[in-house]
Amino acid sequence: MPEKSTDWIAGVDGCKAGWVAVLRNLADPTEVNLHLFPAFADIVSFVPQIKVIAVDMPIGLPDALGPGGRGPEKAARRHLGERQSSVFTVPPRPAVYETDYRQACDTAMKTSEPPRKVSKQCFYLFPKMREIDTLMTPELEERVHEVHPELAFWRLNGEAEMSLPKKVKSRANPAGLDQRRDLLVSKGMPQDFLDQKPPRGCGRDDLLDAAANSLIAEHIINGQAEPFPKDFRRDDRGLRMAIWA
Repeated sequence: MPEKSTDWIAGVDGCKAGWVAVLRNLADPTEVNLHLFPAFADIVSFVPQIKVIAVDMPIGLPDALGPGGRGPEKAARRHLGERQSSVFTVPPRPAVYETDYRQACDTAMKTSEPPRKVSKQCFYLFPKMREIDTLMTPELEERVHEVHPELAFWRLNGEAEMSLPKKVKSRANPAGLDQRRDLLVSKGMPQDFLDQKPPRGCGRDDLLDAAANSLIAEHIINGQAEPFPKDFRRDDRGLRMAIWA
């Protein structure tokens, strides 16, 4: 468990067991911890307080979508080439609060122009999206930032997409994961930490994504990150709609 400090940041990724977080103390680079949280609220209320939480999950959901979509997804895909399929289209908030897939698609169709259904991959993220959405406020977004691992790796890789996919036919691709691990090691992350056996309910890809997100959290706290898109908009609750990298 981390000692009390004012310099903690976290990279967070959703996983089967809840949320996996890579906690780092910027005051002491040797302090890197892997922590599994059952609920996102536990991360927000963690003691010592985490100054910046960079999480791979949509934040800011419009009540209706126009032809351009939410904005962050289009801005991120522009840089990812063959990796852009990892960026799901996020539907309007009313659809996200549906718990039945067919009903979610029906609601999404009614609240988007042109009408769009919901992908199954995105639908499976709805519980976690709701978890964050019910917590978020414009004040909390000073600490909580939306990120995306592939855009994080793009940034860390000299603004070039990763050449190997992380998954092939929905299965982990060891070569792609090793490529991402090696990039993180080149940025100062300990290899033994990245190569550890993940806790139950957390995959190797989840651990690596959280680690990449933690480096973007460091960029954010140091003023070195930027929002995508730069001219981001806010949703009907005043929440920022932007992916940071």
